Amino acid sequence: MIVIISLVYCFRITSSLLQLMGIRWPRILTPKQLSQIIQSQKNPLKALQIFDEAKCKYPTYRHNGPVYGTMINILGRSGRTNEMKRIINQMKEDSCECHDSIFVNVIRSYAQAGLTNEAIFLFKSLPEFNCIEWTRSLNTLLEILVEESKLESVYQLFLENSCGWEVKSRAHFLNLLMNVLCRMKRSDLALRIFQEMSYQNCYPNKESYRILMRGLCEEKRLNEATHLLYSMFWRISQKGSGEDVVVYRTLLEALCDNEEGQEAIQILDKVLRKGLKAPKRCYKLIDLIHWQNGADTEDMKVLINEALIKGIVPSSDSYRAMAVDFYAESKIDEGNKVLKEMHDRGFKPSVGIYEAKVAALFRDGQVDEAIMVIDCEMVQKNCVPNIRLYNAVIKGICHERKSTTAIMYLERMSRQVGCVPNYETYETLVDGLCKDGKYVDGKKVMDQMSVHSFWPRVGTLNSLIQGLCQLGDLHSAIMCLEDMISLALTPDIHVWQSLLDAICSENCMNEASFKTLEQLQTPYHSL
Repeated sequence: MIVIISLVYCFRITSSLLQLMGIRWPRILTPKQLSQIIQSQKNPLKALQIFDEAKCKYPTYRHNGPVYGTMINILGRSGRTNEMKRIINQMKEDSCECHDSIFVNVIRSYAQAGLTNEAIFLFKSLPEFNCIEWTRSLNTLLEILVEESKLESVYQLFLENSCGWEVKSRAHFLNLLMNVLCRMKRSDLALRIFQEMSYQNCYPNKESYRILMRGLCEEKRLNEATHLLYSMFWRISQKGSGEDVVVYRTLLEALCDNEEGQEAIQILDKVLRKGLKAPKRCYKLIDLIHWQNGADTEDMKVLINEALIKGIVPSSDSYRAMAVDFYAESKIDEGNKVLKEMHDRGFKPSVGIYEAKVAALFRDGQVDEAIMVIDCEMVQKNCVPNIRLYNAVIKGICHERKSTTAIMYLERMSRQVGCVPNYETYETLVDGLCKDGKYVDGKKVMDQMSVHSFWPRVGTLNSLIQGLCQLGDLHSAIMCLEDMISLALTPDIHVWQSLLDAICSENCMNEASFKTLEQLQTPYHSL
């Protein structure tokens, strides 16, 4: 018990000392310099203290929008909601010009903290800020409300803001609303919104057609879906676009599933001629499908998809659209056929296609095949992975409880020019290593993480400290505790119990451990 009290005491002392630690102030302070200073701080409360002191030390200095945004992001990421609210109110009182992206981050922070009502209140108060556009804030808030099934709030917010000059684009919201209605099996209402889009001073785009076509087909409203396709020909496909093939394929496959093969063949003919403006040689494929009419539904789909792949006017965008769509539906073989067609036509697959392929393989449990994509296939095609793809691979491998393998990709990223591991990379890997019981490796990755001023969430740190205690590595556990304290995070009660058990264990009672504890309790111990 004495040790526990001692540890709690050192936690309070160290937290207090953080408020007393000074920094080297420049002779003249600019908002850009202040942003760099507070971003370099490990402790969000220390960053806030510096932010507050700036005006006192420099009477002529004034915060601008970007420095407010930096401070708000730091507090939001660390879960300091009350402090974040104070800075937001201060920004409003200063009436400095601020960008929409600041409020996007705040809205997301509120949502992650389960404070959706606070996010709504903030958005409704935006007229009180010096912000000239709210489009991204509105879209972000609406997406969050849709995910939380708060459709009444979604509808009310749209009514209140759809005509304001601060919101530049309404198509995104209407697509979002149609998507929700289609998921609720109310494609009839989604169709009504689609027909009313022009009255909202916006017009359907490719995404509008894709959402509505999928919704109508899933409810077997195939007559309306067919009319939708024909309207698409003259509205956005007059010149023929390979990207539209995703919409066409949805209807053609739905017709096959409904045993309307003859209708599918007739529509395919119109798609190739009017929708895709395909070369005449592609029409021979229709004769083959005619001959196969009445065959197995899946065989018909394969033939139709091959006709569409061959009928696309070759372009990177058209191949990408079809390949990504196949992989999104976990139709890996069909997606691979598109990749082969791209290669045969001399087109280089984009990283986005490989992202979709890797995600599909992980969903299907084909972990080794997913790894081969980034290790072999992309190398052969001279395609360089990006940060999103590396993160997807690391996440997939960790999900399969093979986190030690994922460390290799962190090392590869570090060697690749222009591909710097980000917070998601480290957080996923440290969390995965802890779940696999690889606490020593987790501590090593966390040490790399700290070099880039990234730190794990409180739950991951709790797990890491407890795991190190179980392994008898008390020194490393206390170093992690020290990091946790310096971040102004409060350890879980189970962490204190694990530390007590480790300290009381005979195997852990060594001079180094006591020296570390002694350092933590020393009032002048500098972190």
